[in-house]
Amino acid sequence: MPFSVTEDIKSVTDLKKKTNEIFEQLHRTGRPVVVTVNGKPDAVLIAAEVFEDKLKAFNLEFLISEAEAETHRGITRPAKEFLKDLKRLAKIPR
Repeated sequence: MPFSVTEDIKSVTDLKKKTNEIFEQLHRTGRPVVVTVNGKPDAVLIAAEVFEDKLKAFNLEFLISEAEAETHRGITRPAKEFLKDLKRLAKIPR
């Protein structure tokens, strides 16, 4: 769901007074909540499972970008060699 400026920005005072309500909204909508201090964004609350998904995606993107950089530098090897090593390291029977 897209971010809602009217619903997803809360002051730290709101967070203190309406913690349960804000967390219920966070889990119901799946959207992050921006917490402001003195009217300025200070922190972002995000559901743990959403955070884990984002972290996995970030880690995968990092690995892919490393692999792409190696390919551009000419660091490659034949697929058969890679699969042979993968089977050996993963202890996959032949």
